[in-house]
Amino acid sequence: MITRRTASAGLTVTLMGLCRPGWAQNAKTSPDALEPKFGNGLLLPLTARPSPKMLRPDAAREADIWAFNGRLGEALQVKQGSEARFLFKNETSLPLSLHFQGVRGLNAMDGVGGLTQKPIAPGESFTYVFTPPDAGTFLIRPCVLGGSAEPLGRGLSALLVVEERNPPPVDLDLALLIDDWRLDDNGSLAPFEPATRESPVGRLGNWLSVNGKSVPQRIEAAPGSRLRLRLANACNARAMRLRFDGLRPSVIAVDGQPTGTFEPLRASLPFAPGTRYDILVDLPADVGARGTLTALIGDGIALVELVTAGEPRPARPAIAPLPLNDKLPIAIELQKATRKDAIIKHAPEFSGAPWTINGAAGDPASAPLVKVKRGTPVVLALTNQTSFVQPIHLHGHAFRLLHALDDGWEPYFLDTLQIPENRTSRIAFIADNPGKWLLASTVMERFDAGLWTWIEVS
Repeated sequence: MITRRTASAGLTVTLMGLCRPGWAQNAKTSPDALEPKFGNGLLLPLTARPSPKMLRPDAAREADIWAFNGRLGEALQVKQGSEARFLFKNETSLPLSLHFQGVRGLNAMDGVGGLTQKPIAPGESFTYVFTPPDAGTFLIRPCVLGGSAEPLGRGLSALLVVEERNPPPVDLDLALLIDDWRLDDNGSLAPFEPATRESPVGRLGNWLSVNGKSVPQRIEAAPGSRLRLRLANACNARAMRLRFDGLRPSVIAVDGQPTGTFEPLRASLPFAPGTRYDILVDLPADVGARGTLTALIGDGIALVELVTAGEPRPARPAIAPLPLNDKLPIAIELQKATRKDAIIKHAPEFSGAPWTINGAAGDPASAPLVKVKRGTPVVLALTNQTSFVQPIHLHGHAFRLLHALDDGWEPYFLDTLQIPENRTSRIAFIADNPGKWLLASTVMERFDAGLWTWIEVS
């Protein structure tokens, strides 16, 4: 876990002038240096359709994947304060809706098929229109009650980048969408099981990718370059840790929200499904220097290799934190909070409700876990009474993780949290966004099998 101690120890108070950087052009083999994909306020077609592809270089067959606009690893960009408009078309065989994970937007645009909107049937379309209040890196993924695991497992995910009005200057801004795929020996996708028949762990893949491409990906940049890495876990179920070898990372945002700036303990970070990090890295000044982003799976799997080449860049000022988000509360009045327990349990296979919160599987017709007036502080005690780590995401809000032994909280906001086995984690937030909001597993097979509930803000 990121702790208050490690975060505070890594804070820097050195300030530098901020200016809008040009979109980087100097990476010879960049997986996806960010480029403006659409003009702010313009209607962007976003079509989900079958897009067969050879995922593994030695594959004998294509994998029957689905992708947005026929491309994996899309990173769509809009400026903070501008309207995002997506004409979503469903050309797949399943009903879909799209959730913009981490965006604290309108409830009607939250994209929960079966709760906030009617699922979009095959051949139909829906227009998502919202103005993201926060800058940050957000994950776009399917979110249909009971029907999200297969579309995500087929690759239907992307990133939404809401750029700060005054972003930190960097030489290269990279969006890195990390996914795993369960492939048969011939390279095709393994069959999809119903959520109730899947292993409790969920659908774990046997092939990793970055932006839909094989790993490791090699990126060349000038010596002394400053890189911004936008990392997102789009896996169905795989939680991992990321380690930075030969690099000195500075975390500037978690789940899209500014953190202050800190170096992660032992140069590694927990990385659950749905989690996002924004990280600044200064490359060494020497030509031929190397650094690696490694997934700590087995003996370690290199995801990205950074190599310095070409003419060195001038030295930059010290890395400074992003400005804090003034749309989020400085303090939460815990003494006035509405409090509720949420107990997560797992029942044996075929028991009727394999995953429950407070004894019941998710049901939009049931009463909400919490119903409060807008502006009410809320504290949820999330108790994991299972033998599995539980990553949980709260829609429409950003929360603080409370300390276990005192009244303090960690110095960053989150929207996705890992709850260890047989432990309780407490979160606090101000319910300031009206509507019906999911509190749900980000392991899609568990979500489909009922591991979710909802809160209502009026």
